[in-house]
Amino acid sequence: MRQLAAALLALSLAGPPLVLGRSTDGRPIVAVRAGDRKGPRVLVFGCIHGTECAGIAIARALERIHAHIDLWIVPDLDPDGLALGRRQNGRGVDLNANWSSQWRGGGKRWDTYYPGPRPFSERETRIARNLILRLRPRATIWFHQHMNLVWAWGGSSRAGRIYARAAGMRFYHHRWLHGTATNWQNHHLPGSAAFTVELPAGRLTARQVRRHVQAVLSLAGSLGRSHSEAH
Repeated sequence: MRQLAAALLALSLAGPPLVLGRSTDGRPIVAVRAGDRKGPRVLVFGCIHGTECAGIAIARALERIHAHIDLWIVPDLDPDGLALGRRQNGRGVDLNANWSSQWRGGGKRWDTYYPGPRPFSERETRIARNLILRLRPRATIWFHQHMNLVWAWGGSSRAGRIYARAAGMRFYHHRWLHGTATNWQNHHLPGSAAFTVELPAGRLTARQVRRHVQAVLSLAGSLGRSHSEAH
C-alpha cells in the first residue's frame, strides 16, 4: 500500500499511465488520470470480466477528456480473461464475486460465478481494492455487459439515476449481489457511490461511446454541484 501511495503521487504530478500491478498471468493492470485535479474524483473500470469488455472503448475515450473532473481510469482489470476469451481471470475466478461483502464460497474453478477460495484471493481484486482505498473517489463506475441498464442501490441510487438519464438507459434499482465490487464499496466507503453500467451486447458504436462519455461528465457535474451546495 505504501508503494502504491508513492506511485499515485508520482502519477498526480506527471500524468503518465501507472502500472498498478500485474494479473495472474503477469499482464500489466494500469491506471490513467485525466481531466482536472481540482474536480470531483471519479473512478472508472472499463472491464472486470474478459467477455464483457465493451467498456474499454469508453475508458479509452475518457482518457482524452478535458473537463472539471478528477478522472481515474482502469481500462481493463481482467486482461487474462480478455486474452483467454473467458469471463473469469487466469485462475478461473469471477472477479466480481471475490469481494468480501456478503461473500459466499462454493463451486470450482471456471464455474461461471466461482467466487474463489476466499475473499480477495485474486491479485486483480486486491489491486482494485487498494486503488479504491487510496483514491476514495466520490463515484465509481463499473462497466459490464449485456443487460443494457444501470444498476444501483442504496447510497449510489441518485448517482445511478443521473447516469442512466444522461445515457438514455433504463435504471434498475435492485440490491447488490453477494461478493461484488459495488456491494463492498457501498458498505466500506461512506459518502461514495459505486454502481454498475450494464452495456448492451457487442461492440459500441462511436455514437454510443460519446453518449457514455457525456454521461460520466454529467455525473461529475452533479457531484460538483452537490459539493458546492454542502459548503
